[in-house]
Amino acid sequence: MSRTIAVTGSASGIGAALVRILEARGDRVITVDRVEADLVVDLASAEGRAAAVAGITERCDGVLDGLVTCAGTSVPSPLMVEVNYAGTVELVEGLQPALAASEAGRVAVVGSISGTQPNDPELVDLLLAGRTAAATDRAAALVEQGAPTRIYPSTKAAIARWARTTCIAPGWADAGVPLNVIAPGVILTPMSAGLVDDPRMRAVMDAAVPMPLNGYAEPEAPAELLAWLVSEANSHVTGQVIYVDGGAEATLRPAEHY
Repeated sequence: MSRTIAVTGSASGIGAALVRILEARGDRVITVDRVEADLVVDLASAEGRAAAVAGITERCDGVLDGLVTCAGTSVPSPLMVEVNYAGTVELVEGLQPALAASEAGRVAVVGSISGTQPNDPELVDLLLAGRTAAATDRAAALVEQGAPTRIYPSTKAAIARWARTTCIAPGWADAGVPLNVIAPGVILTPMSAGLVDDPRMRAVMDAAVPMPLNGYAEPEAPAELLAWLVSEANSHVTGQVIYVDGGAEATLRPAEHY
């Protein structure tokens, strides 16, 4: 049975791979991106995020079977607050009525293995409090302080924490809507190409994200998992952060973590 699923960041990388998988199985996909999409919007602004929610709601006639947020940026700047965090949270929360209206609404969001790495606790707290403007200011301060690399893991750690509390909040589990996070390792996408092609940066990534199982992944690897998470087959998996990382998380964190 065909399902209607919205995908942000659909023009490239994991999002584009997911669109191909969903359409191949017969789903109707509402694509969202800055270019070449059904809804061309900029998720880096509150106006763009609101337009995405309104546009998706209109196109699905108020009944959305699945939502996957793949949109993100790896450029260490305050933009990460707007796109990586608010670009997911505001869409998921804004589309909750449409997801709950489906007989099998499903949500999956793209986090990162970097969510396990050192972050900025102040920035994480501001994000979780919904203080986007203050979080943007904090991210700008981190850039000025020479600590821009703390921004990305902060946004991804905050996404994981938000999802784990939201998934069991009213309107989600009790409405039959699972909400999960995938945490990819190094994925071979246009966003990572510059790093992968630089031998020095590749060595840094190998140390930070060791992937003993098959090395760096093609975008289809996380996309296949996302496709299952938003399928009707997923009846009981919710609130999980699932690592698609070739064993990086298991390598970096001791078994005693659990």
